[in-house]
Amino acid sequence: MSIAEPINHVVPSTSEQAWARVTRSAPRLTETVNRYLAQIAVSSRPNTVGKAEQSLRSFALHLVDEHPEVKSFADVGRVEVETFKLALHQHRTAAGRGYSVNTLRTTLGMVRTFFDRIIEWDWLDAPPRPPLHATDLPAAVDPLPKFLDDADAARLMRAAQQAEPFDRLVVTLLARTGLRVGELCALQADALVRSDGGWWLRVPLGKLRNDRYVPVLPELLELLVDWQTAHGQNHDGLLLHRHGRRVDRHTVTRSINRVARAAGLGHVHPHQLRHTLATQAINRGMRLEAIAALLGHRSLRMTMVYARIANRTVAEEYHAAAAKVDALYAEPEPLAETDEMRVLRHEHRRMLGNGYCTRPRHLDCSFEAICEGCGFYETTIEFKPTLRRQRDHAATHDQPARQQLYQRLLDSLDERPA
Repeated sequence: MSIAEPINHVVPSTSEQAWARVTRSAPRLTETVNRYLAQIAVSSRPNTVGKAEQSLRSFALHLVDEHPEVKSFADVGRVEVETFKLALHQHRTAAGRGYSVNTLRTTLGMVRTFFDRIIEWDWLDAPPRPPLHATDLPAAVDPLPKFLDDADAARLMRAAQQAEPFDRLVVTLLARTGLRVGELCALQADALVRSDGGWWLRVPLGKLRNDRYVPVLPELLELLVDWQTAHGQNHDGLLLHRHGRRVDRHTVTRSINRVARAAGLGHVHPHQLRHTLATQAINRGMRLEAIAALLGHRSLRMTMVYARIANRTVAEEYHAAAAKVDALYAEPEPLAETDEMRVLRHEHRRMLGNGYCTRPRHLDCSFEAICEGCGFYETTIEFKPTLRRQRDHAATHDQPARQQLYQRLLDSLDERPA
């Protein structure tokens, strides 16, 4: 591809001026980036291509401004990378805010991937070795997903009952299906299908490029049928539209927040309803595999994040364990044993086949068939014949460990004073 050709078929038009400035100083940089974007556009989503363009544009402008001697990516080394990293960290918006950790990771990650690929592809404009490494990227921030607790979720759904039809449908769809906002906006007019005696919503190819069917509850089914009857489809064949116009994520967000304000809640992001559904499901015993299928996750690793915020499940498990710990802490200090206590302890000993168990009755026993090796096990001289038979039986059946156990017990009885 010639650098004289416009690059706006792979590069957003708002970037043309910036790329024009890069081209005037180092045309090979623009040519290589344009070629790279055309390559990844074959197999990557448009959003991924857009992020790559934005990151590479930022890096190319940095090279032009701070390292004008660099005319090709083959000339890029650690010096250029390190100054770029500092520039990103020092950048401040008009409001005085810097880039978030995720933005820094995305930008540096896209540039790193660019160099890794053009080196792997043996491009002439590639440097001899990758100038960026994994350690150049800041550590990922992994916050817990934000979700509505049960009380706030109930308030939101009650407010949705009183909202206008579009707002009610949007909130109910997101809250009862866990759809991503992009999937919601892309629902086709024929998305509602009947199969196996129930109604399902066919979710279009989304973030992970996977199709799936989501079960539709009766309340949502009624809302969808009413909406289709009253509004039909728009010219794009989409299920949701406002006055015939396509619905985008901003429209959906405004719709949700109209309902959230009526419920007395603060700002609610559409994705919070997805997180809320997953949390509600896992707190009520829904299996992770089923939640993964519902949400369209490709691996359980993606779904496991909700196990971290399953507050009710964690609380129940914790309280059960804490009760046992509290019982341990509440155990009274042992007192000097009196003759009366010794008689009582003897009465509470449990008879075994060849001895006694002295474990206090209120303590659980985790063992079923290894009493002789337990610290609470006790035997006396009258069990010697039984212990000898057990030892001899173990020897006859080639059980040396068991034989040694009974021999030790016999030896301990022989060592006791008469």
